[in-house]
Formats: sequence, structure tokens, C-alpha cells
Amino acid sequence: MATRPIHGALYSRGAILFHWVIAALVLVNLWIGIVGGSMSAHKAIGITVLALTIGRIGWRLGHAPPPLPPGTPSWERMAAKVSHVLFYVLLLLVPLTGWAMASGAKRYPLDWFGLFPIPYLPISPSAAHLGHELHEVVGFGMAGLVALHIAAALRHHFLLRDGVLLRMLPGGRTTR
Repeated sequence: MATRPIHGALYSRGAILFHWVIAALVLVNLWIGIVGGSMSAHKAIGITVLALTIGRIGWRLGHAPPPLPPGTPSWERMAAKVSHVLFYVLLLLVPLTGWAMASGAKRYPLDWFGLFPIPYLPISPSAAHLGHELHEVVGFGMAGLVALHIAAALRHHFLLRDGVLLRMLPGGRTTR
């Protein structure tokens, strides 16, 4: 397979920082949620992801991402758009459903790493139950999307060698 030329545009430093901080927190929270760990930390990390995602969306509205390399097939362009929209939706939905679930139970304090309390959402027990059910489903959806995203990044880096992954790495270079 022929390699495409490496495209020179990098993501902004803000976008790169948001991406990697949110990615690390999401991976930690997926681990805690699936394998186990501190639910207090899980909730605090979830609230952090929610806040950072809101910041990331604000950043994104003012900073367009670099274009994909020339010659990127239309199906790939569409897959990139759809997956990024899904990420934003899930990065909001997963923490919000978790917050709803915690708000319905009110059995444990909800705080941010013990530093300050987080108010419970004013929801009904049935909404909290729905939050619980959705949190699990969208959490696994997030895990699948993360795996797909990593696979796509590695495909671009090792198979297509088009510099797409390098554009999002801190200090990434787009020249060989």
C-alpha cells in the first residue's frame, strides 16, 4: 500500500492538552468502573471529565482542528466526524448519567476528591434508576469507542504513515 504524504498541520496546544488529560482520566475511570477501585475517586474523576469536556467543547468552538491529509477517502472523513461527535456526546453523557445515579442513591457523599461537596441533581428515583442503567451501557460504549479510536490512530501511524497521530502528540512532528 502506498503511503500518503504527511500533512503538516498540528492540533493547537490547548486541544492536545485537553485530549490527553481527558483521555488519561477516561482510561482510569473505565478501569475503575470495569475492574474495580475507589468509587469516590471514580465519581470525582467523572465530574472532572465533565468539566474538562465542557471546556474542550468551548475550546473547539474557537479553534478548528487541522484538516485531514489530502487524499483521505470520504468514508474515512465521515468516520472521523461521526466518531468525534460520538466522543463529545459520550464524554457528556457518561458523567451525567453517573451523577444522576449517585443523586438518586444519596447513600454516599458526593465530593470532589474530598475538597468540596458536589450537589446532588434534583431528580426522581426513576430518573436515577434510568441514569444507573444508561451509565453502564454508555460506559461500555465509551470503552468500545476508545478501542476503535486507538486502533484508528495506530492504523494511521503504522500502516498509512500519514502523520495523523503525530499531529495530536505533545511535541509531535509531521516531518520524517
